[in-house]
Amino acid sequence: MDLDFKGRVAIVTGAGGGLGRQHALALAKRGAKVLVNDLGGAVDGSGGSVSAAQAVVDEIRAAGGEALANGASVTDFAAVEAMVQQAIDAWGRVDILVNNAGILRDKSFSKMDMADFRLVVDVHLMGAANCCKAVWPHMVAQQYGRILMTTSSTGLYGNFGQANYGAAKLAQVGLMQTLAIEGAKYHIHVNALAPTAATRMTESLFPPQILDALQPEAVVPAMLVLVHESAPTRTILCAGGGSFEAAHITLTQGIHLGLGDTVPEQLAQRLAQVTERADEQVPASGAAQGTLEVQKAMAARG
Repeated sequence: MDLDFKGRVAIVTGAGGGLGRQHALALAKRGAKVLVNDLGGAVDGSGGSVSAAQAVVDEIRAAGGEALANGASVTDFAAVEAMVQQAIDAWGRVDILVNNAGILRDKSFSKMDMADFRLVVDVHLMGAANCCKAVWPHMVAQQYGRILMTTSSTGLYGNFGQANYGAAKLAQVGLMQTLAIEGAKYHIHVNALAPTAATRMTESLFPPQILDALQPEAVVPAMLVLVHESAPTRTILCAGGGSFEAAHITLTQGIHLGLGDTVPEQLAQRLAQVTERADEQVPASGAAQGTLEVQKAMAARG
């Protein structure tokens, strides 16, 4: 099966360089019309220029594709709405949103300024939410949409010095979970990608030989699969160096202890049973947790 994007319109945020640039180029190469968004700032979010986005647009056009540049900050909802309208005015629809824009302000939590915590959350989480909100009515109206969140291994599993980034990246997974449920009846699929790639955001984290193995192009296939018309929904794919994995948020079978003064002690004593992963499930929605707990409570009553 060819992953063809002819006739599709995509918006890729943070696409002036690194992974976002590769996403935009790949979508255009496969036939999509691409709005290339990039604030053009530094890794920490300072500064800004549309020149980075325009350079990618020029690449796409030189290769025979269609593209437009946009320099909006994803933290500015009015600017994001104008960005989406720019795509609608030019091409009549928006089929794909790749939420890729992000910044880093790394420090250990004890040394981190809360303004830096808030800014990183604002860019990654609120930026993604702003973009989703702006495209949502158009995707509902056309009964079709593909949205990709860019999460991170830091969000899924933690990483020293990135409490702000990790919190924001896992929050994107939470946003994905609910939007996928709400979008299902409109054929809007929402997924997440956790990339490991050599970009300016990661160049200080890995030695040169490892960076050489982590070219951003190697992550792109996962993006293409997750935004294609054949895409699944509520899927978290991890990708790096040509390898692909899936991450899941699971629920163990657990135990029922009921009420009583000694329940805290019983729970402490039997915690290994609670965390035992045999027969764990991937819930279809948050209601599954409550359903499981009610079932066990009713069974205990006989």
